[in-house]
Parts: sequence; C-alpha cells; structure tokens
Amino acid sequence: MAEVSLKGVSKAFGATVAVDRLSLTIPDGAFVVLLGPTGAGKTTTLRLIAGLERPDSGEVLIGGRSVAGDTPAQRDVSMVFQQYSLYPHMTVRENLAFPLRSPILRTPEAEIARKVSEVAETLRIAHKLDNRATALSGGEMQRVSIGRALVRDPAIHLMDEPLSSLDAKLRAELRVELKRIQSGLGATMLYVTHDQIEAMTMATHVGVLDEGRLVQFGGPREIYEAPASLSVAARLGLPRINALPAGLFGGAPPGARTIGLRPEHIRLGEGRPARVVRLERLGDQTRLHLTLDGHAIVTLVDAHAAFKPGDAVAVEPRGALYFDAAGARIALGGQR
Repeated sequence: MAEVSLKGVSKAFGATVAVDRLSLTIPDGAFVVLLGPTGAGKTTTLRLIAGLERPDSGEVLIGGRSVAGDTPAQRDVSMVFQQYSLYPHMTVRENLAFPLRSPILRTPEAEIARKVSEVAETLRIAHKLDNRATALSGGEMQRVSIGRALVRDPAIHLMDEPLSSLDAKLRAELRVELKRIQSGLGATMLYVTHDQIEAMTMATHVGVLDEGRLVQFGGPREIYEAPASLSVAARLGLPRINALPAGLFGGAPPGARTIGLRPEHIRLGEGRPARVVRLERLGDQTRLHLTLDGHAIVTLVDAHAAFKPGDAVAVEPRGALYFDAAGARIALGGQR
C-alpha cells in the first residue's frame, strides 16, 4: 500500500471542466470516500489516478513518485466498477485468479490458489468457486468483482460506486464487509459514492466534491458537525439539514443569512409555535414534519411519540449552524 497524492490536477472534456485544480492526499492505509452529486468529478478523479485519463495540468503521485509516464498496468492500482466486469465464460475461481496471472505479476500457481481461497473465504463465496459467473446473483457477482481487486496487493484500491446497483439489504451487508476487509488488510482505498450513508459508515476521511473542486476534506464526524458551507452540510445527514432564514428564531450572529438545523439541533416543548403537518413512522423512530411561518422543518422524535397532524408544538434551536449569503459557515465561539 502507498500514499497517493494529487497536486493541482485539472481535467476538462471540451468546454466542461470535470476536475478543477484538485489537490488531495489519500494517506497510506486510509479509507477515503469521495462524496458528491453526479457530475462532481468523482469518477474522473479515479480514472486520473488509474491512468485511464491524462490530466491537463498537475500531477499524480503514488508512493511519492510521479506516475505521469506510467501506463495503467504500471501504476499498481486495482479498480472496481459499478457494473460487475466479470468474464461470464469463467468460473468464480478463474475470475478471481485472472489478475494474478497477468504478465506483470507472474504469480506462482500455489500462491494464486492460496490468495483465491483466502479472498473467497473473506467474501463468503468459497462455496461458489466452481460456479460460472452467469450462475450467480447480483450480490454474489459484485463480491467476485470486489474479490478480483482484493486478491492483489496494489498501492491503492479504486472503487467507483460498487454497491449502487444492489438492493438495500445487500448494500448494507457489503458496506459492513468492505469496511471490515479494508481494516483487516490495512488497505488504502479511494471509494466514490453519492450515498452519504456509505460515506459516514465506511470512511476514515471524506472528500466532498462540487463541480470538480474539493470543497472540504476531513473525518466524517468533523464534516457533519463543522461543514465548511451549506452545500457541504446538505451532503451528510438524514433527514437533510433544515435551511431556514437566519432571523426566524432571533439571536443570529452578524452576517448570517441562513440557520441550519439538524434534527438534534431542534428542541421541542419550548420556543416558537409550529404545527405538525405529517408523520413518517419508520419503526425505530418517527420523522416529524412541521411548518413554522410557512417554512418546512423536519426533525426526529421517539417512535411512540403521540403527535398527530394539526398539533401545535413549540420549537427552538440548540447548537445550530449559521451560514452567510454566499453559503459559507460562520464560525461561532468555540467552533472551528
């Protein structure tokens, strides 16, 4: 494994700037998640590291060495795509072994057998080793696709939304497994997603991209609690942060245009009167939809809370976030 760095990297496709002066360091052994909407530059960043695209400017370093002159095969990276990318005529065993038989690696057959067996056990597909790829379920095919990357020991594993095509149950299972595997191997991973749950549950570091620019980089808890901007704040947290006029409750700091209220920032029973619009009962908790002076507010309450539409309830902010007219967060006393 190795530290991977991008220094002032830019890439445009015609008039469209996909990556804009991106500087980012993926520490050795870290699980870094790039989070952002479609078109933010996430996949292009992976392809620049892998050598599938060439930067217009800037440089990519792997293990402290510029890889500008290296082919994708020479860069010692693995890449997992959203689609399974398996050889359908091969068995699971043959698919897993294929990367190790490349002319560059020249892995001995005994070592191939050992690594394939270990990865299959780790991914819980050992009982499928002699099945053809076409005989697998979607979740099993994605495990094999991930396994093709994990049999190697590259400088970095690049993963492009590998779980997005799976159903919710499989996504939840593989999130846990992938984090367990990464931690156990001490592997360096750069993982791309638009799913905030994946970012919060798997990452050691999160990089938030917006229009090709890295707008914030840090631990998931740090970005959740101290977002650099309103747009970053909206990327993490369910329900989404409530963005309301700064003066709605009074006491806003100078220059504030917007108050951001996460569910835990809203205290019920005191403050300004709001009205219950509807409830979403999710089993373990209930989402309470309120309206205050025509502004929608969503918060969380106990699953057995006895609210009903039309009820009046007082609300007030606690530990709210404030943002200026440009959307930048206004740091208060004791905040970063």
